[in-house]
Amino acid sequence: MSKSLKLYGSVFGGIAVTLTFAVNMADRFVAEAPEGLRTLTPLEVAAAPAPAGGFVAAAHAEEAPKDGPLGIGREALPEEVAAWNLDVSPDGTGLPPGSGSVEDGEMLFSENCAVCHGEFAEGSGNWPKLAGGEDTLANKDPVKTVGSYWPHLSTAWDYVHRSMPFGNAQSLEPDEVYAIVAYILFSNFIVDEDFTLSNENFTDVVMPNEGGFIVDDRPETEYPQWSGEPCMTDCKESVEITMRATVLDVTPDHGGEEAAAEPAAETPADAVEVATADTSTEATDAAPAVAEPAAAPAAADPELIAAGEKVFKKCMSCHAVGEGAKNKSGPELNGVVGRGIGSIDGFRYSKTFEEAHGAGETWTPERLHAFLEKPKDAMKGTKMSFPGLRKPEDIDAVIAYLSTFAE
Repeated sequence: MSKSLKLYGSVFGGIAVTLTFAVNMADRFVAEAPEGLRTLTPLEVAAAPAPAGGFVAAAHAEEAPKDGPLGIGREALPEEVAAWNLDVSPDGTGLPPGSGSVEDGEMLFSENCAVCHGEFAEGSGNWPKLAGGEDTLANKDPVKTVGSYWPHLSTAWDYVHRSMPFGNAQSLEPDEVYAIVAYILFSNFIVDEDFTLSNENFTDVVMPNEGGFIVDDRPETEYPQWSGEPCMTDCKESVEITMRATVLDVTPDHGGEEAAAEPAAETPADAVEVATADTSTEATDAAPAVAEPAAAPAAADPELIAAGEKVFKKCMSCHAVGEGAKNKSGPELNGVVGRGIGSIDGFRYSKTFEEAHGAGETWTPERLHAFLEKPKDAMKGTKMSFPGLRKPEDIDAVIAYLSTFAE
């Protein structure tokens, strides 16, 4: 027997003896469990009731057997169907009773929506824009907003009611939804600032792109063209030549000849005698002219100023006028008419305003009119997010109102 076999044999034999001894000793020292020993057993607890309130709470149901395909899912309960059956049709079907004004909607929008969509629905960062985008749908990069793209107002109401505000969906009451949608319409210049949206006048609102969508009729008009058997032989009607191009006088016989250019008719200019007056004699004989006094500027129209004060409410969240006016997110506007652009000390203007200030440009009424109509077009790079006033009469009114405030 080899030395290695002797060595392995003694090792395995020792292991077997050790294991046998360990099992015998362990079996002798194991005590039996005493009778009547108290043990802990899990208690069955009834399912906790669903939290009260809200559509989700109404949809709560007891656990039901999984009777769907592959043992997953179950039939939806009536409460669950009712909880999410919130759709609103373009004809107003599904609208709950209620109403909300643009004024109330502005505050609600600022509290619930502005952090993502901007104070004027212009969009914040990469979040969606809800206003603007007029006449961009044909562009390479169209701006699709509620005003420029959506054909039905019911889409806006349904989406706000169902899914907004982000992270707290279905927390708005119907009146609040009406008010927020009214403010979105106002931001797109679809309604006036004193408008109140309700279930009664809902269908009266006409969206700008209402006629921009067409019914997809391809199944009726195009699909039949590709569903029949294709023609493989004699598919084209025979072509018969009836006339040659040269006969029709379409193609020149010899490649064409250059036509001689006719000289332009010369029209001799007639000499015109101009009688020169003796200015010295006239100046001596004529009496000295007296300059008429310049007409005094017309007094500002009180009604126009009052209308401008009403329009200026759209600007008050960022600008101030009157005694004690201070800079806010925008500069104070006392004496803005005729003032230098970007001239308020201590206010941090955008680069385009600084350049205009350096060039000595001023806020003339004409310059203000162009800026208030489309700020981002009139001053490229402006930080003002307000999209502008659409009605020229509103712009004239607010300029007249601002003219009443001196520096």
